[in-house]
Amino acid sequence: MLRRVKHTNLGRVYIVRDGDHMNFFRSLPIAAVLLCAPASSMAGVFISINIAPPVLPVYVQPPCPTDGYLWTPGYWAYAPAGYYWVPGTWVPAPQPGFLWTPGYWGFANGLYGWHAGYWGLHVGFYGGVNYGYGYGGVGFFGGRWDGGHFMYNTAVMRVNTTVIHNVYNQTVVNNVNNRASFNGPGGVVARPNAAEEAAAHEQHVAATSSQMEHERSAAANRANFVSENHGHPAMAAVARPMAAAAAGHAMAARPQTAVSRPVSTARPPTQMSRPASAARPQTQAARPASSYHPAPAAAPRENVRSAAPAREAAPARAPAHAPAVRQEKAPARPAEKK
Repeated sequence: MLRRVKHTNLGRVYIVRDGDHMNFFRSLPIAAVLLCAPASSMAGVFISINIAPPVLPVYVQPPCPTDGYLWTPGYWAYAPAGYYWVPGTWVPAPQPGFLWTPGYWGFANGLYGWHAGYWGLHVGFYGGVNYGYGYGGVGFFGGRWDGGHFMYNTAVMRVNTTVIHNVYNQTVVNNVNNRASFNGPGGVVARPNAAEEAAAHEQHVAATSSQMEHERSAAANRANFVSENHGHPAMAAVARPMAAAAAGHAMAARPQTAVSRPVSTARPPTQMSRPASAARPQTQAARPASSYHPAPAAAPRENVRSAAPAREAAPARAPAHAPAVRQEKAPARPAEKK
């Protein structure tokens, strides 16, 4: 049951109580709720429940699949069936110069509220949660933009330097060992600093369509729910957004069929080779020479004779429908003529 839907200048606030199953919110993951909210309200609280999210799982970051992709850490999302894990993944920025501020759960007034992530020129406050891989709780140290190209810090990011060359190495010291996934008592106690406060008032862009589809794909997999994995998801991180990866495999298969079609256009040469078989009239022209021999002449006669019995067999079918007396009279008449 939906307890309250409150419209504020920060967007909509959804209140969910433990054990309730909302008709309005049923089967809608966080990304679906974000579709209903304006981009300017990305810093608002969209979902609030009275159950704390599980701790963050420990996982290994997959290597960056291609240049220009930025890392977005995994997080616990919520659906009527409970918390489920959205794997961390690499995604392209909506435009050069933008950085990702992860979402986070924050405890206030007895409820845990979800603060959605957003894209912007600077990384804002994400609850002090230590997501790892450049997101140590404050700011981002996994890379920086330089002249329209993203530079990766290999000290905290997994990058194949034989493929991606715009890299640097800067040691990052992170003494935070807290794996809590929320801000508040019992989790991470942190407040936004001046830079994070300033970033919160900048223009933001909501999560991209591939990020939203990635979350919806995670919600469709029962293995991602904490009720199934007990806080230890088997697939904690993926190289690309799950829906985009599936579409990439489908598109990769299409060029193969498309390439095979031009190969089939090689048939005209085979058709061009058929005029070479035009030499067959020469062999046919040679056959009149062989027609002087009696053996070829006998062959057409045998074909004619074999066709004649076929014609006699046709009347033989009539007896099945006509009286048998007619067949006896037909052979008798030629005998009388003789």
